[in-house]
Amino acid sequence: MTLYDLVAPGLDVLGEPRYRIAEIRAADPLGADALLAALPAMNAEADVPALTVALRTLVPDEDRVASLGVVDALAAMRDLGILLGSLKRHGTQPLAAVPEALPVLEELGRRTDMVPRDTVHHYTTWNPLGKRRRMYTGDPMEGNLQDAVRMVFPSLVASLDTCAELARLEPYDPCFALVLDRIAQQVQAMVDAIDLTVARVSPVFFAREMRSYFEEIDVAGRDYLGPAAAQVPLWLVDLTLWQCDRGNERYDAFLDDSVQYSLPSWRAHYAAHRGGVSAVSKLSAAFSWEGGGRVPATLTASAVSLARVLRILKTFRARHLTIARKAYSEEVRLYDAGSGGAPVALLRSVLDLTRDNETLVRRSVEPPARAAR
Repeated sequence: MTLYDLVAPGLDVLGEPRYRIAEIRAADPLGADALLAALPAMNAEADVPALTVALRTLVPDEDRVASLGVVDALAAMRDLGILLGSLKRHGTQPLAAVPEALPVLEELGRRTDMVPRDTVHHYTTWNPLGKRRRMYTGDPMEGNLQDAVRMVFPSLVASLDTCAELARLEPYDPCFALVLDRIAQQVQAMVDAIDLTVARVSPVFFAREMRSYFEEIDVAGRDYLGPAAAQVPLWLVDLTLWQCDRGNERYDAFLDDSVQYSLPSWRAHYAAHRGGVSAVSKLSAAFSWEGGGRVPATLTASAVSLARVLRILKTFRARHLTIARKAYSEEVRLYDAGSGGAPVALLRSVLDLTRDNETLVRRSVEPPARAAR
């Protein structure tokens, strides 16, 4: 049992079937277990005919799709999706090879209220563990990559409500700092995950072996990215801390495109808060109103807690940028852009934005000489 399994039952009370993690992992509505156990061997041999037969074998008829509940529909998309990515990795548009899969993917997308292909949720969180785990390569480093991404979701699930609570508060409220301290604990999981990735996944392995499996596929004339780690929505936290009114055009555009790969409730959170006032802006305005006079203790506490969260985000992004630079260096890379569609330059830009906001908040409470260092 994982931490996500422990988080999920309480959330399921809210009627969110996508948090029924254990049920989704256990589900095998297409009878795919035995076939997908052979997938790494098919990929190792670049056996496009076998992959095509495998996809055609698993595609259910429309009556079967219509009978699936959300849990089984998510599992079905997971199992079809890993074949979609495998075919594209070997140079074949999967729906050109198996056109009968198109209406099935579209119906699964409608039934689950998600995009009509697999996402990072399918590949990691909803993926079975142990012998039933769905993998492209079967390499232990692929499993480590899945585990690193999987481990952040409990905290991101929790951060949804925490960030929504923060958006309703003002910096003078004692709860503002307390909520930020909770967010700091939740965001720390991202740093732990990136450290696990650095320790157990080689950038060369990702660039040379894994990256190709996350290429976009054409679904009815529209491209959909594969289950990239970039779909892990750290923007859930960015949004209310600083991004909703202190971002830049490139990051805003990236988020607008990335949000579609998220869960329905997370997309609703984005829509509700994208036009709001960020915590950084609220704090900056509050200090301006004080006019350099004696600052209330609650406001100082809010600034200290906000700076702490932004520092954790900055740490994650600096480490992520280091990995990305290694994976997309000229001597290693096969692609110019990351698996989430963003170039390394965008990661640098978001790191700079995070650092700028952290510096602004930190300088509001530090003596000038210390803040300048």
